[in-house]
Amino acid sequence: MLGLRMKNYLLSKPEAEESYPFGPEPLVFKVQGKMFALFMVRNGNFCLNLKCDPDEAVQLRDIFPCVQAGYHMNKRHWNTVVLDNSLPMGEIERMVDNSYSLVVKGLKKSQREGLEVRYGSKIIYSLRDKKGL
Repeated sequence: MLGLRMKNYLLSKPEAEESYPFGPEPLVFKVQGKMFALFMVRNGNFCLNLKCDPDEAVQLRDIFPCVQAGYHMNKRHWNTVVLDNSLPMGEIERMVDNSYSLVVKGLKKSQREGLEVRYGSKIIYSLRDKKGL
């Protein structure tokens, strides 16, 4: 159930696509051809690799035991989140939103602006009002 819920959330991001470029596992989620999440099973747990600001990445690892340096990724810019039910779903979704936004911000200007025009900055960058957090 958690796996399906997470997959659906990842696919809810504008123009998110899923693929298996590394074989039958892991499942990779991209926007405009750039990866923003990697979904896999490790040691019997669902895990997510998510892009993160380097300073925030370290802070999240210090606060949450289930957040670790990115497995098989650049450990400065990626975290692995073990979905072991120790984090509220809202925090996991916030991390997904952040990863997606960071990847979109790194796209070519024409790609980024195209997404912004088609979906609006509030949706692309997950600018939630204070009540929505």
